[in-house]
Amino acid sequence: MIKFSVIKQRGLWWGISTVAIIAGIAAMLVSFTSLNAPIRPGLDFVGGTRLQIERDCNISENCDRPIKIAEVRAVVEEQGLVNSTIQLLGNNKNILSVRTKNLDVNGRTSLQQAISETIGAFDPKTIQIDSVGPTIGKELFVSGMLALIVAFFGIIVYLSVRFQFDYALFAIVALFHDVVITAGIFAILGLVAQVEVDSLFLVALLTIIGFSVNDTVVIYDRIRETIANNSEKTINEIVDDAVNQTLGRSINTSITTLLPLIGIFLFGGETLKYFALALIIGFALGAYSSIFIASTLLAWWRTSKQGDLKELVVNNE
Repeated sequence: MIKFSVIKQRGLWWGISTVAIIAGIAAMLVSFTSLNAPIRPGLDFVGGTRLQIERDCNISENCDRPIKIAEVRAVVEEQGLVNSTIQLLGNNKNILSVRTKNLDVNGRTSLQQAISETIGAFDPKTIQIDSVGPTIGKELFVSGMLALIVAFFGIIVYLSVRFQFDYALFAIVALFHDVVITAGIFAILGLVAQVEVDSLFLVALLTIIGFSVNDTVVIYDRIRETIANNSEKTINEIVDDAVNQTLGRSINTSITTLLPLIGIFLFGGETLKYFALALIIGFALGAYSSIFIASTLLAWWRTSKQGDLKELVVNNE
């Protein structure tokens, strides 16, 4: 039976991850420069009013002409609402989403009428209006970041008690890898496609952390068992064996988890679309980091420690 050696190509795995992390951080820096946030923030975090309306295609000739964002922006700015975010949604691009500063009832009605006069009538049944105050948005952001920090700390404590500190350290490195790359991809999407993140994105990150650490714990458990039963083997051999023994389980778990998420992304509607996308990216990265990053870093560290101990013994002799 041919065994897959994750150790032999660890330079390749580390190189791929390093490039992805650097690209993600660079995108977040660019986003911070232009948007004052590492990822384009949604209504949940910055506050304001979001008006989402769909053009009524049952009216003759109402949908013959495509909606032009430039025309909508001109109307919005005439209402005194500069720096608003305008997006076209749906497969046919007939759903219009406008996010602006907080508006009262009269302001929302005036904006809706002005847009309708310019680009056509909208179906009143599809109108969605959300308003979030800036104070509530700030509280949501702070609470979400606190939840992430507590999750990381809890994982460090749990893995340090269950295994050893170096296991916990490299598991956290793998989690950092997953979170940073996922956030970096959304920073790029925010810059090129105006994709915004909301409180569901923080929920997705917490879910990604839980999924990723579960895969890592499975591999670490097998490494610890193999060390106990095969003390004559090198750590590189032990890690390769552990990865091969758990590889099928990791792949099967990841595929069965990703398939429904892909379904939600394709058919779940705009509300859940980017939540599902974040989970798809994060779960795929979680499987990758558990197999190729956490395990190989542990092997490298243990090998380095053994080398240092041998050198110390030789010097003392």
